Amino acid sequence: MSEMEVKPKGTLPTQFSVLLKNRAGALSSLVRLLHRAKIEVVGLSMQDSHDVSVARLVLSDPDLASQLFIEKGIAFNTCELCVVALRDVNAGLSKCLDTLRAAETNVDFTYTLLCHPHGKTLLAMHLEDTFFGVSVLSSAGVQIVYEEDLLR
Repeated sequence: MSEMEVKPKGTLPTQFSVLLKNRAGALSSLVRLLHRAKIEVVGLSMQDSHDVSVARLVLSDPDLASQLFIEKGIAFNTCELCVVALRDVNAGLSKCLDTLRAAETNVDFTYTLLCHPHGKTLLAMHLEDTFFGVSVLSSAGVQIVYEEDLLR
């Protein structure tokens, strides 16, 4: 860790990427499976092509979700996300992006989460260097949301 980096105060949220057949009901089946296991979908983003879709999911219990996917033979990948809480979306988003630009850290993709604790919008970001991004955002006064802060 460089001198500028601050150690995260918790576990960074995990994103699951699950490949689905591009057909009616595929996402519904996945969400039902998670619901039956008492795993809540906290965040969702979909990217589709002609034959397949990729569901990017933030889930309430990543450990249980990993175990469930393995047991059911569902292929998945995971990555860590930087999640920030924004009270004023426009000003907060500008501050986040300007801070990351000044630190020369690229945003690969972003999406909002489904939960809005205390009236704040939660923004999930996959960054070029997640730990560095969390460090510079935290140092700039941006509220970082950790896995422990999300529902379990």
